[in-house]
Amino acid sequence: MNGTLVALLIAILIVGILAFVAITLTQNRKHGFNREDYQAEFLSIQTSLKKESPDSASMVIVKADKLLDQALIEIGLSGKTMGERLKKLHGRLSDENGVWAAHKMRNRIAHETNYAASYEDAKYALSAYKTALKDLGAI
Repeated sequence: MNGTLVALLIAILIVGILAFVAITLTQNRKHGFNREDYQAEFLSIQTSLKKESPDSASMVIVKADKLLDQALIEIGLSGKTMGERLKKLHGRLSDENGVWAAHKMRNRIAHETNYAASYEDAKYALSAYKTALKDLGAI
């Protein structure tokens, strides 16, 4: 009886260790970003937005979009485009609609010759991009 009890305790211990390892390996961990670099780059983008310079609005949207895409690539999301990578984040961003709206603005800037983002558009987009970068742990 003593041998059976010892074997049972060892089996329980082994199952517990395996469960702990499985939980640890499947946890949703944040990527180890170089936060200082991302923060410095985002700050640089933010400070380049000038109300008196209409072209700066479009420029900061494009740059912030590119910074977020860099973070998506760095965490290992696959896809040919940023849109494909964003789809894989479904449910992981606190302002998913804002990020999509900002990304659509970026696409309009890149593909429509007569589209110019406003200062207010840029402020909105920067807020969405900043929230997304925070959600990912990049800033």
